[in-house]
Amino acid sequence: MSNEITINKKELIEAIEEKSISDIIKPLVSEIHLFDTFIAGTTYLEDQSVLDDVAVGDKLSLKREENKFDDKAIIILDPSNRKLGYIPEKDNIVFSRLMDAGKLLICKVTDLENHGSFRKISIGIYLVDY
Repeated sequence: MSNEITINKKELIEAIEEKSISDIIKPLVSEIHLFDTFIAGTTYLEDQSVLDDVAVGDKLSLKREENKFDDKAIIILDPSNRKLGYIPEKDNIVFSRLMDAGKLLICKVTDLENHGSFRKISIGIYLVDY
């Protein structure tokens, strides 16, 4: 049949052997933009100097947190796993449900604004899809 898909196993193995597994999987990963918001709770950080290292374009981690004030709390961590703040409580219900269902969410810094001693860090939230 002329419409059959044929796989040359030797060429496939050679293509795979020349690349690491992350090179093979990486093209299959997509980041789906879900929402724009800001980092809440930055004024309550014990060490505010952590905010000085944040730059536009940074990818930040999200992690669920047991919190007596908010049972849907999601903390935002920098690449060194230092706490930067939270997803605002008014925005976290859907994201906490996604994370509790095993979905990987990240955020990216989109803007930095200084308002006196307060620094507003705007972020985009993304679903990492494989």
